[in-house]
Amino acid sequence: MLGAAVVFLGVGAFLPDLRLSLVLVACGSTLAAVAVLLKLLSGRQAEAEKALAATVAGFTELDSAPCFTTDPLGCVTHLNASARKRFSAEAGETLPRIMRDLLASPAALLSRLEARAEARGHTSEDVVTRKGHMRLVVHRLGQEGFLWRMEDMVERDGSRGAESLSLPMMTVNKTGAILFMNEALRRVLGGRAKRLEEVFVDVPEDGLGGPQRISGPSGELPCHVVEVAGQAGRREVYLLPAGKPATQPAAVSAATEVLDHLPVALLRIRRDGTLSMANRLARELLGHDDVIDMSFAELVEGLGRSVRDWVTDAAEGRGPLRAEVARAKMPLKDVFLQVSLSRVVENGEPSLVAVLNDATELKTLEAQFVQSQKMQAIGQLAGGVAHDFNNLLTAISGHCDLLLLRHDQGDPDYGDLVQINQNANRAASLVGQLLAFSRKQNLQPEILDMRETLSDLGHLLNRLVGERVSLSLTHDPELPAIRADKRQLEQVIMNLVVNARDAMPEGGTITVETQTRTLDEELHRDRATVPAGTYVVVSVSDQGTGIHPDKIGKIFEPFWTTKRPGEGTGLGLSTAYGIVKQSGGYIFVDSILGQGSSFTLYFPAYDRPEEAPRRALDQLPREPAGKGEGVILLVEDEAPVRAFASRALRMRGYTVLEAENAEEALRVLEDIELKVDVFVTDVIMPGMDGPSWVRKALEMRPDVKVVFVSGYAEDSFDNEQALIPNSVFLPKPFSLNELTATVHDQIH
Repeated sequence: MLGAAVVFLGVGAFLPDLRLSLVLVACGSTLAAVAVLLKLLSGRQAEAEKALAATVAGFTELDSAPCFTTDPLGCVTHLNASARKRFSAEAGETLPRIMRDLLASPAALLSRLEARAEARGHTSEDVVTRKGHMRLVVHRLGQEGFLWRMEDMVERDGSRGAESLSLPMMTVNKTGAILFMNEALRRVLGGRAKRLEEVFVDVPEDGLGGPQRISGPSGELPCHVVEVAGQAGRREVYLLPAGKPATQPAAVSAATEVLDHLPVALLRIRRDGTLSMANRLARELLGHDDVIDMSFAELVEGLGRSVRDWVTDAAEGRGPLRAEVARAKMPLKDVFLQVSLSRVVENGEPSLVAVLNDATELKTLEAQFVQSQKMQAIGQLAGGVAHDFNNLLTAISGHCDLLLLRHDQGDPDYGDLVQINQNANRAASLVGQLLAFSRKQNLQPEILDMRETLSDLGHLLNRLVGERVSLSLTHDPELPAIRADKRQLEQVIMNLVVNARDAMPEGGTITVETQTRTLDEELHRDRATVPAGTYVVVSVSDQGTGIHPDKIGKIFEPFWTTKRPGEGTGLGLSTAYGIVKQSGGYIFVDSILGQGSSFTLYFPAYDRPEEAPRRALDQLPREPAGKGEGVILLVEDEAPVRAFASRALRMRGYTVLEAENAEEALRVLEDIELKVDVFVTDVIMPGMDGPSWVRKALEMRPDVKVVFVSGYAEDSFDNEQALIPNSVFLPKPFSLNELTATVHDQIH
């Protein structure tokens, strides 16, 4: 560019045409200025790069891990003290050359990492070297440089590095190339090999595990191969001696020492199921130091079949050798093992080599998922059963109400009718508990101060706990409000206090405490995730017998109880669980056997303006004033419920039109001269559901009021109801007075 500027200036100076000369001189001057500016910027960029390199060099000089900086061509521009000491290298050498004695194929590895760092800014990879495991970290420096750091990794379980391991081993990638081979294997083979075909006489396509033959300097040698999967398709391959078993104590001791350094749990199982060898990791997983000559069936269980039969079938070569998960019997805590068997035949005698992997975490996650699915399935079942029972109870209690209207207290049948009515109400309460567990009950949420709620409940709680047990209430003086159904929340506290009382037959103290807790980050516990935020925490603690760890996962299941028959329904804690969950809260339990239990409830703090509470059904007038007037269209697919509701409404003076389903109701409304004041309709019906047909009917009759009835919770269709004007919800089972009062209120 500078040359072009000189040409333009020279030509412009000698041209006779003044105008053209000025144009060329201007172009030349501009090019010269741009060239000088680019030179200055390039110099500044070079100075900045040089300053950055100097800063990084000073920063890494005292780092205990070897560090290198390289240019785009891979040449080292700086080594820190640790790198100079370990590699005896100097600046100017290429990094692949420096690492050639450490890695099998350094150029390919470094090129791959450099490309990833170029794209992402930084990257890292764990690699197996001839000296052990290492993490190679690379950062991009400026526009044209990289910083490399080699972090030595502590060998697994304190074992020695792979190079010093006396057991022959190598690291292989998914294409069969040998990335690393330790000194013990190089001695066996008489040198270094680059591919599996140079090590094994026959390389099977389905994996190397099991008996194999290797090519040694003096001919073929038998061995037994164990593979351990690594990252990115890599495998660590260990070669175990095969042949006549060692009989001398010194040989046995030496062989055991070698296997004890193997970073994989390994067993040798005889044909009869007894163990002839177990290395250190295997003994630790099995929870016993002396397992030799013990039967494998004595050490593990939980296969779903006989362990002895499984081992015998595998030794005889019957069926595929699939990996199985079993539970170790000996450890105090649950330890689950993935057991992979391979068959070995030596001198005509079959035996098994077993590789053990710790599958406890995986099994725990699986158990948590199964438990979650089970609770969900039970909840759906409970909700469905409760819905059907609510229909039955509506018909039973409704017709009982009709009979009571025709009998006075002097009638001999009056007492029987009252008993039927009372037991129907008890059944309705039980169904309510099922709905609470399945989170499908009807709640009337309001703004609550837990201090006031517990204070109002204190007298009743003291009566519940009795004389042997004392009740202690402790409150946070600055407790925020929550939004919940007061009646249901009181039920939760009573259930927890009663359980705490029953856990202390000899007496003790029950502590109910409230406090404010702010979570700065999510709380992960018992398969639940509590979002960050402010919570009102209520805890109910006792000094009772505690809950056994094996049973603590079942306490929230409906009908599960540790009490004797007749002492409880098994619905107390499941009800509490459902109410808390439906209220947007969380419930957790901590228990120590013999010391007591503590139930902790988290409710989100509520700081919105106070709402006017929704009127509950027990606030409705029990007897509507005077006779009713108006036309009611009753749509209910359950014939007994429809029969009771129509009779109840007619007795109050209403004109009732009945329909068995939504389609029939719409046909009735085709008569444009028919005047209807209120639709009383079930929500869930075969065919078109309640909200759907009501929306269609309101297109032609927008002034008609609506009463939805259902055995499910209002929340199950709350969004749809919100779109329908002048509508209210009446949950099943409802009494005669509740039905007529609700219709009366809608009309008036």
